[in-house]
Amino acid sequence: MSSSKISIMVVSGSLERLQMAAMVASIGAVSGDEVTVFLSMNALSYFIKGKSAKAPAEGEFGRTMEGKNVPPFKELFQKSTEYGDAKIYPCSMAMDVLSAKSEDLEPYLAEPIGLTKFLTNAEGGQILTF
Repeated sequence: MSSSKISIMVVSGSLERLQMAAMVASIGAVSGDEVTVFLSMNALSYFIKGKSAKAPAEGEFGRTMEGKNVPPFKELFQKSTEYGDAKIYPCSMAMDVLSAKSEDLEPYLAEPIGLTKFLTNAEGGQILTF
């Protein structure tokens, strides 16, 4: 796999979409790609420290996945920052809506940015939305 730039916008709060976004981020990061993840809308609340609610499954696959030995999406996102060149940014607007501060978020997240900055940084690479 050749090195490239992958930008992932995660707005869904469903288990399957969060899981796929995390898998793409982790595989891209360990493969040497420059990976940027933008967490917004329904996805961001799962990255608030102490959040214990599980992401709901959209369908049968998600329900089946819960009973298997699949690494949780939050773990995969964290590993992508530890083992590769992944940066995970919370959306500044979504943080305002949720009344969340940077210190309320998981420690492996980068400083918040806005959508304009994310899209500017994504220029010239792949943009995936989940």
